[in-house]
Amino acid sequence: MYIGEKSWEKVLQDEMEKPYFRKLMEELDKAYEQGKVFPEKHEIFQAFRLTPYDRVKVVLLGQDPYHGKGQAEGLAFSVKKGVKIPPSLRNIFKELEEDLRIEKPEHGSLVSWAKEGVLLLNTVLTVEEGKANAHAGMGWKTFTDRVIRKLGQREDPLVFILWGNQAKEKEKFIAEHHRIISSVHPSPLSARRGFFGSKPFSKTNLFLQEMGTSPVNWKIK
Repeated sequence: MYIGEKSWEKVLQDEMEKPYFRKLMEELDKAYEQGKVFPEKHEIFQAFRLTPYDRVKVVLLGQDPYHGKGQAEGLAFSVKKGVKIPPSLRNIFKELEEDLRIEKPEHGSLVSWAKEGVLLLNTVLTVEEGKANAHAGMGWKTFTDRVIRKLGQREDPLVFILWGNQAKEKEKFIAEHHRIISSVHPSPLSARRGFFGSKPFSKTNLFLQEMGTSPVNWKIK
């Protein structure tokens, strides 16, 4: 199983040849054969394919994919068109509307963000149906930690959006010249304790413009 995007495969080639990653791929093959695993196998590395390494402006970090049938599409927080928008994503859209006056979209697919240079990365890239965090111990976190390290060491300044404690743990991989925007998770359990009103979208664009980079068009298409 390969990422399917040349710039990322070049950056992560050594990592993908390590024994833990090969074992992870073998375990995943068995998991897909034996039960329901999300996202679809061809969408596991969707975030990398839609946002090549040299086009990343922003890293938006999630946890693991949605575990309901037909929801996950390989991008953090995103669901396929036609699928009911989950509560955390509804809260993200509420903050987007409050921050940038962008009307809430009719669907929850964030593909347009990915094409704008927003790497929508989960720390774990697969999950079993109905079992949140089922694949958390399979080796994905070692892999995605490496991804964050690689991006965190880049010379050109990026924005890292870290929502929730699991995401905030990754700050240690990020060099000081990057911009870190963090808050509580947008989940209904925590959003009112600091997510709402945090203005992550305008803050991101302000930093990118200050660094001479074009801002992100956050309007969902």
